[in-house]
Amino acid sequence: MTLYLEEMNRLKESLLAMASHAESALTRAMRALVERDDVLAQSVIDDDNIIDQFEVEIDDIAIHLLAKAPVATDLRLTTVAMKISQNLERVGDSAVTIARRSIELGAEPQLKPYVDLPRMASMSLEMLRESISAFINREPDRARAVVPRDAEVDDINRQLHRELSSFIVERPANISRCLNLMVISKCLERIADHATNIAEEVVYLYEAIDIRHSAKKIHEDEDLGG
Repeated sequence: MTLYLEEMNRLKESLLAMASHAESALTRAMRALVERDDVLAQSVIDDDNIIDQFEVEIDDIAIHLLAKAPVATDLRLTTVAMKISQNLERVGDSAVTIARRSIELGAEPQLKPYVDLPRMASMSLEMLRESISAFINREPDRARAVVPRDAEVDDINRQLHRELSSFIVERPANISRCLNLMVISKCLERIADHATNIAEEVVYLYEAIDIRHSAKKIHEDEDLGG
């Protein structure tokens, strides 16, 4: 095997390992929230540097590969890998934020049963897994199916924000817990966005078609009654 192919394989392996760590961070952060487990939450915060190091490593490999003037398909793979790693790093950051907020929430009585947040987390995590699987298995159609699912997560986030805002109005003493829950909800909504970004990059990788703004245009047309 040539050095070039070895580096290309290492790029893919690092990306998959990074995705696995990002998924684990989100899963553990949500478990820490639901189970009010501060030790588990702290472990998510402490492990964030692992995901950061993966991003640095992937960028380093990609820059080496780009310097070797790859053919068009390898060029797309290399640039897409860098973009996917950026999105995975942000998933890790969101998991850390959730973990930090869960520690703050654990210091007070639970405001309400956690139903919407675990549901959002499950949906976002499934979107992320589908996007990565589409990348691994070269399935752009599978990636395309991820994109419209983002709207449902957005809807739950908006609904939860309205509910928590009403809690604050009814009882200002709830403000600290409500704001923490709003931040967690927003983090989960952003993770769904990152999963969508990855899915769009997978479509570009295997079809050489940029669909990044097509869904946005559809939503704008619907809002205008088009």
